[in-house]
Amino acid sequence: MILTEEMKTWYGQLATLGTLGRFSKMPGTLGSIAGTILWLAFGGIPWWAIAAAALLGCLAADKYEKAAGREDPGEVVIDEVVGVWISSWGFDLSYAIVALFLFRIVDITKPFPIKHFEKLPGGVGIMADDIAGGVVVNLLLRFIHWLFFAGGLAALLALAGK
Repeated sequence: MILTEEMKTWYGQLATLGTLGRFSKMPGTLGSIAGTILWLAFGGIPWWAIAAAALLGCLAADKYEKAAGREDPGEVVIDEVVGVWISSWGFDLSYAIVALFLFRIVDITKPFPIKHFEKLPGGVGIMADDIAGGVVVNLLLRFIHWLFFAGGLAALLALAGK
């Protein structure tokens, strides 16, 4: 693989996760899997590290996009890493694979209002749709957990008079 000049920079290395984004025809999936592996390897990622990765990711993705001369280059995968981390945040490690699969579905389909976030300019737009997708998946997982594991279904049935 030939590395472009922008890939050799700090922002290129961060945006593409050490060029990992160039190793597959499905870089978003590969980036999401890498993020999940990191999540599991570190036993989760603290919120401040997720926030720092999101901020640095915005900066790196913006600089990389400008240097590459292309809008939202596919090899930029730091957005998927941050998105899958947000999806998994606050849950024990057993939720990581479910979070990964739900995140990929949301990231690929980009339901309303997530699609609108990618229209933001530069690195913010690259990161924002995946951050929003991560928040949606996290909330969905919280609902699923409540419904099936925290008495939510029983409470709803009781409200319905059954």
